[in-house]
Amino acid sequence: MSRVSKPYEIVERALELSRADGCVVISDEESSANLRWAGNALTTNGVTRGRTLTVIATVDGGKGTASGVVSRSAVTADDLEPLVRAAEAAARAAGPAEDAQPLVEGVPASADFTDDPAETGSAVFDAFAPALGEAFARARAGGRELYGFAYHELTSTYVGTSAGLRLRHDQPNGTLELNAKSPDRTRSAWAGRATRDFSDVDPAALDAELATRLGWAERRIDLPAGRYETLLPPTAVADLMIYQLWSSAARDAVEGRTVFSKPGGGTRIGETLSPLPLTLRSDPHEPGLESAPFVISHASGDDSSVFDNGLPVPGVDWVRDGKLHRLLTTRHTAELTKLPMAPTAGNLILDGGGERSLEEMVAATERGLLLTCLWYIREVDPATLLLTGLTRDGVYLVENGEVVGEVNNFRFNESPVDLLSRATEAGRTEKTLPREWSDWFTRAAMPALRVPDFNMSSVSKGV
Repeated sequence: MSRVSKPYEIVERALELSRADGCVVISDEESSANLRWAGNALTTNGVTRGRTLTVIATVDGGKGTASGVVSRSAVTADDLEPLVRAAEAAARAAGPAEDAQPLVEGVPASADFTDDPAETGSAVFDAFAPALGEAFARARAGGRELYGFAYHELTSTYVGTSAGLRLRHDQPNGTLELNAKSPDRTRSAWAGRATRDFSDVDPAALDAELATRLGWAERRIDLPAGRYETLLPPTAVADLMIYQLWSSAARDAVEGRTVFSKPGGGTRIGETLSPLPLTLRSDPHEPGLESAPFVISHASGDDSSVFDNGLPVPGVDWVRDGKLHRLLTTRHTAELTKLPMAPTAGNLILDGGGERSLEEMVAATERGLLLTCLWYIREVDPATLLLTGLTRDGVYLVENGEVVGEVNNFRFNESPVDLLSRATEAGRTEKTLPREWSDWFTRAAMPALRVPDFNMSSVSKGV
């Protein structure tokens, strides 16, 4: 075995090899476990292990500081020097980095920096798998078929810098997606959950929820395109709010390129976005949604900078009591825009002050649509943040407080910022899995929203 094999040793050795003026080394130690099933039976399972090493070299010059970034997977001790040299060569070949800042200093070292990485494995499903088997039996007896997958990953990230930082963060991340289908495939329902360790996921409860939805779909009602009072469940709200956060870079707003740009110059910070007392926030210490408390940046952009690696991430209110409060900034863009420092975080929470569950909001609906989730969301116009996408796996008609049947799917055209201004009710905030963005962003808590005139722009033939 190589004398340099543990993550912290890899980081330290890469820093020793550096000949650049500055160096940041990020080691991502990744492990994952998964289960997949179809037609009420497990089909595959697996466990993976891997390492990705990122070296960021900075080189000072007469015109400024340049940076070079090189990432490689499956890195061993023998690969270190070529990787470090490649990053240095990339920095010397690059022009001065616009986002150049002094490397972060003064952050206390993580006490577990020299410990072995945390790992997940098939044991994470020890309680979940038997419960899933019982759900298969109930579904089979009820005349429905279950499809889906469970995925758990654990990434231990080690960050070391030539400025003295030695930081580590362990990030667990689990997702469950479950589809129930009628044997003739004409009816489909979906449910998803995000979890840190699968101890809080109940397959029986999910199967019961899906059975109810398939029952609603036994009656089919065709509706035309139009504007409908619509109940957006937490998963759909999460997909929209995440896209709004991703579109809230301060620099883009100051330069007049986004929905958060103020006509005539400046930003809309301080403007009321919603009449409801909504607060959209991120907090790396949010219970159950914990994320990295310091910046981990593998590349630079308008909302991230490799020079900010290790910078503490505070809790931030993006929208506070209905008013736009902060926009995403790096140290560079904060200086450029004269706005407060607000780095991106790994979770997103929308607090609306409501107490009603989605079921209680349905019971209070005279006539409207209840969505399951949104799908294939794409941007149409960045100036208004107009998005388009599809409904999927169940749109239901509510009349006099009861679901009376399933309607056809739709294509929608809506801006999340505009939706906030028109929402008339927010329900109880709960943890949710954003379906569209679950490969990139899973740590979210959202309420259901009532929108009186959601724009279903055309009918979709999707199931």
